[in-house]
Amino acid sequence: MKTCFYFGLITIFTLINADVYLHFPPGSNNRVNENTADRTSEINAFNSQNNEKGGYNVPDATKNPYGTNALLQYYLKFFQSGQTGKTYLRFIWTNQHGCGGNEETNPTKQTCDILLQYMCQEGDMDDTNLDKFRNGVVTTPQTYTPKPTSDQAGKLADVNTDRRLHESWNYYDRCYNRERNKGLFIANRKLNGNSAIYTRQNNAGTKYGYECPEERDYWPYISPWNDIAILTSNVSMCNYYQTESFNVKPRYECIETKNAVRTSTKYNNEANCTANGGKWLLVYSYLEKATNYKTKTECESASSSQYRYKWALPHDTINVEEECLVLHPQQGPACLQAAWSRSNYLGLNSNAEPLSYDWILPNFPSKKVKRCVARIRYNISTFDYDLYNTDAASNGAKSPIADNPKVTVDENITLQINLNTNQAGRTFQDRTHLFEILPRPNGVNDNENIYNWNMLGKRGNIVQTYPAVEYDFTPRNLQIKSNDLVHIQWTGSNTHKNEGNSDGQTGDDGKGATGTDRSNLVQIRDRDENYPYPYEQTTFWRNVKVRWSPMEKSNENIPKDDLALYFASSGYYRCQRAADCTGVNSPYSLQTQTTLLNNQLDNAPASFDGALLQVNPGTYHMMCTRNNNFSNRAQKGTLTVA
Repeated sequence: MKTCFYFGLITIFTLINADVYLHFPPGSNNRVNENTADRTSEINAFNSQNNEKGGYNVPDATKNPYGTNALLQYYLKFFQSGQTGKTYLRFIWTNQHGCGGNEETNPTKQTCDILLQYMCQEGDMDDTNLDKFRNGVVTTPQTYTPKPTSDQAGKLADVNTDRRLHESWNYYDRCYNRERNKGLFIANRKLNGNSAIYTRQNNAGTKYGYECPEERDYWPYISPWNDIAILTSNVSMCNYYQTESFNVKPRYECIETKNAVRTSTKYNNEANCTANGGKWLLVYSYLEKATNYKTKTECESASSSQYRYKWALPHDTINVEEECLVLHPQQGPACLQAAWSRSNYLGLNSNAEPLSYDWILPNFPSKKVKRCVARIRYNISTFDYDLYNTDAASNGAKSPIADNPKVTVDENITLQINLNTNQAGRTFQDRTHLFEILPRPNGVNDNENIYNWNMLGKRGNIVQTYPAVEYDFTPRNLQIKSNDLVHIQWTGSNTHKNEGNSDGQTGDDGKGATGTDRSNLVQIRDRDENYPYPYEQTTFWRNVKVRWSPMEKSNENIPKDDLALYFASSGYYRCQRAADCTGVNSPYSLQTQTTLLNNQLDNAPASFDGALLQVNPGTYHMMCTRNNNFSNRAQKGTLTVA
């Protein structure tokens, strides 16, 4: 690690109070399954710097809370892109202190950068593997004990499989023991230690899960996180962002071994590393590992116009042996002008639409299921000093900024500026719960585009949910072509009760059993109406073809009235007639269910796998019957097919 920079503008950022919240895919803000309005632990997995009240609980797969059984959690499922066809997943978020706008012609009150990232691992990883990503079933963070007898002993002692885990124990151990980058600007801050867990923003070295504080606060950095897109108020930096991303630019790192297994090192530069017996080696980020190729020739000859295979050392190497890596697309992450948003307002962009980015999901050549997590990082600064050329030479007494400085504006008139240098260069963050990226199902062609159409929000009125949001569709208005596919699914929790003390309003206004999220899908004539069509008058169900569903039935075997029933009941029913519900579907017919569906969906599952549909041209207005509550909240969306 020769150099690392402040994420965003390579420098520092000044900010008062600002938060960032993911709304789709639902951001956790470190929540697990709390009944309370406030999260239980701000150190559960990552340092968000956000309000205690934000975030969404881990989704439930059934009508009941998953409790201590992680198998009853629900993972959102998205199909990967094809080699030519794309799968689009829309990120939705709010950022409190504003962003975007061209700095010359349409400036906001600060300069900003938003970075979207993800990381994945194999979906079939054994549950006993202590590196396996987990949502957790308790709010207690993972522990870390310094100086174990061996790395494996430390991991065995510290990692608990009922707690959330994103980054690995080994990753944090290396961060804990590695010297921090002392070339970075920290203003007048006094850090409590010299390792990479101490930063200007985290001078006490507080542990947040197994996140590395230096990686969290700076970019680029050697890490398991892959860059998706950088949205910036200064697009002149885009070439830098795209060429310096760890996605496309490998970096050197000091690697030491003990008994032929990688262990932590304190050295962060080549001279100290090699002088003390370490090896200064080039490590790579990667899309996935191609473990079926065992030699360099075999590996690199597999390269094509779409994939570049490289025989190299992965960043997460344990045995310090080169492997066959599938590299990321070499054009680097997307870099775009950030949408304008108002300061001090967790709201919409200047077009009255949610802040969003359409991620084109990766295409994994292995066609294997991946378990993934995504995050958003939000940075703000001012131009009170040279953002691009301020480094450690300006630390301490030479800092161009100070805490609450006093300035003279006229003779005998002195005013105080409200500024805290620990917030200069401040980064905010939110992360999703775990989700899966699946290979495309049989019968879905490589060149077909897939659009995800989902529900967002949680139980409560506008004040109770804040800074989360009430129920809605995402996108609210989806426009596709008749040869595109739409994947409809949703999630919910059974524990969004919003109880306890909070700096906001508690309670969980809404219909149905307290604390429960439920959604369904019915057609309405227009979005200014609230009565759904009877099935006989619907146009949507007659104009769809099922390309995939979890019912293990082909389109020809799914009557259209059964499909409408399936969506209207959130999967509680799959068929009207028992004869049409066989095998895995046999318990789910209208004839065989011993308990009728509750009219407010209380006994329906909180989350819904949905289906992948192809839709004939038309405009279709859809609604959720439970959550659409005229004058209180409107859960309605429109699909337009050209």
